[in-house]
Amino acid sequence: MPRRTLIRGAQVVLPRETTRTNVLVEAGRIATVDAPASVRADETVDADGLHLLPGLVDDQVHFRDPGLTHKEDLRSGSRACAAGGVTSFLEMPNTVPQTVTVDALAAKLEIARRKCVVNYGFYMGATTGNVAELQNASRTAGVATPGIKVFMGSSTGDMLVDDQERLEEIFALTSLPITAHCEDESTVRANQARLEAAGPTTVRDHSRIRDRRAAVTATRRALDLARRHKHRFHVLHVSTADEVALLGSCAGAGDGLVTAEACPHHLFLDVSDYGRLGALAQMNPSLKEASDREALWRGLKNGALQIVATDHAPHTLEEKRAPYPASPSGVPAVELVLPLMLDAVHRGKCTLNDLAAWMSDGPARIWDMVGKGRIEDRYDADLVLVDTSMEREVRNEDQITKCGWSPWHGTRLTGWPVRTWVGGRTVFAGDWVAREPVGRQIVFDHARGGYWATGGPSGGP
Repeated sequence: MPRRTLIRGAQVVLPRETTRTNVLVEAGRIATVDAPASVRADETVDADGLHLLPGLVDDQVHFRDPGLTHKEDLRSGSRACAAGGVTSFLEMPNTVPQTVTVDALAAKLEIARRKCVVNYGFYMGATTGNVAELQNASRTAGVATPGIKVFMGSSTGDMLVDDQERLEEIFALTSLPITAHCEDESTVRANQARLEAAGPTTVRDHSRIRDRRAAVTATRRALDLARRHKHRFHVLHVSTADEVALLGSCAGAGDGLVTAEACPHHLFLDVSDYGRLGALAQMNPSLKEASDREALWRGLKNGALQIVATDHAPHTLEEKRAPYPASPSGVPAVELVLPLMLDAVHRGKCTLNDLAAWMSDGPARIWDMVGKGRIEDRYDADLVLVDTSMEREVRNEDQITKCGWSPWHGTRLTGWPVRTWVGGRTVFAGDWVAREPVGRQIVFDHARGGYWATGGPSGGP
């Protein structure tokens, strides 16, 4: 690894502007964002005509390791991240075994240390009876977690927590930030029973079973818990215009408790895509109408939603081809979310500074990551160089994710990553993707108070 790397002549996306400058990386960190072009370096990268972005931070992935590694594992998933410019990820707890104890969290961190090409963190999962473990996670040295994941719907066994008494207990007795899958289980089950009584269901019925009422009911319930218990809370994968309106009110309240996100499948797909994609468009929360899709974009622009994350949830094509409802929900996205968003920049939906705020700085601040999310002196050198004019077609056969497919197969996108660094080390360049476990465990400093409290850097050295 070169000790000093000079990235020369790029258009650099800084927190408040984009400017042509030279970025010097030294010992894994950004030494300066305004280096002389003639500064001594072990490696000089000519980035004329390219843009340099902070590495993306994806706060919602399912990498299936351990237990379901035929779909994905931490090596294949983190390699897909590297190819897509994602330099840090947070992974969900519904693996086999579930990450619902401190010991299980420590075991997953050890797997990651041996496999991960990019930086990593893992949520603790809430169950109907593990509050003591959730409390212990906040004070166990060396076993850091960004927060607690609650499945208020779309889960099985004791990880489905929809009982009010248990939810009150989790919000009242824990201190870590909480995030949740918000779909009301009783609404989903009632819808399913009604539709199945009328005859066989198809994948098009998925959005009728997991309808907007299921999403809005659960989100409203979770927001009430967060407000009453004054507990930091993040809403995952918002899918409806109604939720955007609710979250806009929260952002305007100024109490700093609530943040929220949108995912690429809800930003770029809607119910009209079932005819083309079938079960490849099946996910939870389900696709909604085109008007909901546009409301999510407005929510990002007006601050009701703060970030974009993937909810990368791979399944094999064989599994997806099972007749509905046996087909599983979820789509892969980590290696395409940046090209999708760069294409949106190309089409005028947003700017590069929006992209960096929503996908790098914002998630780093929400989850109190130290040294992540910005191109700024002394921050970690997690960087992605992109060619905003490169046009390529998405092809299943090019996917690095182990599942080997994408719902955007055949789509032409303008804007692609060409090189990714993690801690100053190249992990992706051209057609090459690293296999060495370069990634490091993310450091969280929850005393910072999150996105609303900081309003600025996610952390220094």
